[in-house]
Amino acid sequence: MISRLMQSENKTYQDLYSGLIRIHILHHACEGEVFGFWMIEELGRHGYKLSPGTIYPLLHSLEMRGLLVSKEKREGSRYRRLYRATAAGRKALVAAREKVRELFGELTEHHHDHRRGSSRSRSRL
Repeated sequence: MISRLMQSENKTYQDLYSGLIRIHILHHACEGEVFGFWMIEELGRHGYKLSPGTIYPLLHSLEMRGLLVSKEKREGSRYRRLYRATAAGRKALVAAREKVRELFGELTEHHHDHRRGSSRSRSRL
C-alpha cells in the first residue's frame, strides 16, 4: 500500500522532479561516463522511479541540447550507449548547483522569514 502511494505521489510530482533528475544526470555525467540502466538504478536509490521509456528520452534530449555527448561501446555481443558531459554540460551544472544552493537555503530557512509583508520580503521589492 505504501509503495503504491509513493509511486502515485512520484507521478503526481514528476513535473517538479524532472529538473532535479536532469541535474542529477548531469552531475554523474560530469564525473564520468553513464548509461541509461545505471542511471535508472542510481536515481532509484534516491527514490525516483524511472523506466527506460523515460530515461532514454531524457538522455537524448540532454544530448540534443549539447549538454551530453554519447558514444557506442561494445560489451560482448551487445552495444551500450555511454554518455558524458560536454563543456556546456559542465557549465550548466555549475549554474544549476548555484540555483539549487539558493533554493535549498530558502527551503530550509524559518517559515516566518517569508511571511507576506515581512521586512525581509519588502526589502527585496
